[in-house]
Amino acid sequence: MKVTVVGAGNVGASCAEYIAQNEISSKVVLLDIKEGFAEGKALDLFQTATTLGFNTSITGVTNDYSATAESDVVVITSGVPRKPGMSREELIGINAGIVKKVSESILKYSPDTIIVVVSNPMDTMTYLTFKSTGLPKNRIIGMGGALDSSRFKTYLSIALNKPANDIQGMVIGGHGDTTMIPLTRLASYNGAPVSQYLDSQILEKVASETMVGGATLTKLLGTSAWYAPGASVAFLLDSILNDYKRMIPCSVFLEGEYGLDNLCIGVPCIIGANGIESIVDVKLNNSEQSLLNASADKIHEMNTALSDIL
Repeated sequence: MKVTVVGAGNVGASCAEYIAQNEISSKVVLLDIKEGFAEGKALDLFQTATTLGFNTSITGVTNDYSATAESDVVVITSGVPRKPGMSREELIGINAGIVKKVSESILKYSPDTIIVVVSNPMDTMTYLTFKSTGLPKNRIIGMGGALDSSRFKTYLSIALNKPANDIQGMVIGGHGDTTMIPLTRLASYNGAPVSQYLDSQILEKVASETMVGGATLTKLLGTSAWYAPGASVAFLLDSILNDYKRMIPCSVFLEGEYGLDNLCIGVPCIIGANGIESIVDVKLNNSEQSLLNASADKIHEMNTALSDIL
């Protein structure tokens, strides 16, 4: 199996690191536009193989898309990272052109690949990739829900003072501070609803912390996070390349599912060898559906910024 990661910055390098360490793919190619940057990151990572005990090969290239040929999955992390005080929406004008060019270049050499979009604003960039490439919707996946759900479960773990891996939780909606929807009603601790252990006030606090989870880290770090995003991508790719058929919230193009149409937004999906194997219809209550509708309205509004590109 071969994976290409476009963009060798913090997020892209973390993706490559987790993919290699867990031997999710036998080959990883890092590509970047900065001369020598991907080559350096790849060589540095590859030199950990003997000490960490993995056999994945890692190579880096500068803007040479021929080296990405026949990739099974391509991860697009390219673009300008979010800076303190910057919304994901402000990134549209900068990143749209980059993502469009990258996806077109990738498909010249890997026409059958599955594309995973990480670049922000993620739902709009996923929609752009879907519309501009003409690929079937199962092969265009926005990663955001996997990351947001991992943050949600982390905050629940802290609130409960219980192991994070004993907790299940899901975030749907847009991958943005005002558009994501942590489903506190459905979250559980070893099968029991977390509402048995946490009161509504604490659950609201957990949801609020989840929604600003990315902004919190951006403020602390001075740039976007990278460890959790990289791990979330690797988790998603593991389900694709090993056909695990995990249920993972992902941004996918909707055509009437959840009463929504003509946008990419986070909903629970079965992820396997074909990418999006199916969209899972989780029965939302009226309040959750209203929040999802409001999230969709905001994403539709952001997508209008693509009118000059599509």
